[in-house]
Amino acid sequence: MSHPQSSQPNATAGNQTPSARGNQQESHFNRASASLRQTLSWYSHLRNHRQQSSNSEVQAALRAELEVLGSTLEKLDQGVIRIAAFGLVSRGKSAVMNALMGQKILQTGPLNGVTQWPRSVRWTPNGDAKVQVELIDTPGLDEINGQARAQMAREVARQADLILFVVVGDITRTEYQALCELRQTQKPLILVFNKIDLYPEQDRQAIYQQLQKLGANSKSGKRLEQLLSADEIVMVAAEPAPLEVRVEWPDGSITYERETPPPQVDELRQKILSLLNREGRSLLALNALVQARDAEASIARKTVELRNAEAEDLIWRYAKYKALAVALNPFAILDILGATVADLALIRSLARLYNLPMTGYEAAKLWKKILFSAGGLLLGELGTSFLLGLGKSASALAAGENPTNIFNYGGAAIAQAGVAGYGAYAVGQAAKVYLEQGATWGQLGANTVIEEILNQVEPNTILYRLRKELRQQMNLPSD
Repeated sequence: MSHPQSSQPNATAGNQTPSARGNQQESHFNRASASLRQTLSWYSHLRNHRQQSSNSEVQAALRAELEVLGSTLEKLDQGVIRIAAFGLVSRGKSAVMNALMGQKILQTGPLNGVTQWPRSVRWTPNGDAKVQVELIDTPGLDEINGQARAQMAREVARQADLILFVVVGDITRTEYQALCELRQTQKPLILVFNKIDLYPEQDRQAIYQQLQKLGANSKSGKRLEQLLSADEIVMVAAEPAPLEVRVEWPDGSITYERETPPPQVDELRQKILSLLNREGRSLLALNALVQARDAEASIARKTVELRNAEAEDLIWRYAKYKALAVALNPFAILDILGATVADLALIRSLARLYNLPMTGYEAAKLWKKILFSAGGLLLGELGTSFLLGLGKSASALAAGENPTNIFNYGGAAIAQAGVAGYGAYAVGQAAKVYLEQGATWGQLGANTVIEEILNQVEPNTILYRLRKELRQQMNLPSD
């Protein structure tokens, strides 16, 4: 669909008060919820027409996407933020999760691969019942076969609202590639430098600086400082190694004991809590909308593929009707009006065929976008049709005085019919492409609400880091 011009003010110039920020988050959350509910109501027809074999085929093909839409709305209603930890084997992902919760719930140990599959636990930070977090622990990215690993990572990352990527010391090539892949999911990401207790202060700082200055990767061509800002790199010691402690007893004897220091995760915990406080509800809303948008796009794409033959027949039928109507009509102005009405009817008929919602207003916006994005080709068609229509009208008026003018009328009518038929076919083919985007634009379309949120995020938030990437993905003008 055509991209609407946002009327929302850009609220990025300056910091908001906590009250204003809270109201804005609730507005984002409520708009996202309304968008998802509208989307689900749009596609409810796929469950109401099971007696039709064509709808049954579409319903079966789209079952996964419809389930995603339902589960996304359910997750949004619950208001639970999901934080997923990724990393290679023995980086201490489970230990980081345990340290955040303040208790050892997830299994850890000296052997590689203690975590064999994604596991989730609930965390109520600081006992605040208003903030519900689900922590997701994942297996080491290097202990699963490539394809299975990639699929697992994509699925968990898709469900997550925030990603923790745990490393130990200098980052490896495998870690860098995994980090780039996770960054492409366009989710907020914090790089957790774990086990800092194993490094002297000087080495620790050197590694920290190296993480920010990592060289370019040949595949992505990006540097790590472009993937992550300094604020998104945190140093922790989730499960410090035991230290030998000298103990002096009252009788003067001295013994040595092993004592485990407390975890050093306060900075990470505070960063997460600050993020949840400042933009947690907006983050939930944005991620839900992105998932819904992707599901809608998949629904539209599959539906277009399944009904391609029917769509081609429909386009050719409208092209013939439009050509015939224009050829028989003697008035040039009515030719243009009739041709436009036929194009709009074709677009709405295609949308109905694909079971995609579209109002007359949206059809008109799409028609204008197709008209002006065709490089002047369709505008030329309208102009040529109008000129031929004038010639045809003149021939029709003159036919009474000179019957031979009827041949001129016929020639102009045939030429105009050919131009009109071609225009209808071009509009139909272009509409098929645009309809693959689904119904993500419009007053409550997922892309519309995403754009509203992106226009309102403040510069000093983690969501602002994703703003440019998401706008580019949506083909929106750069800031």
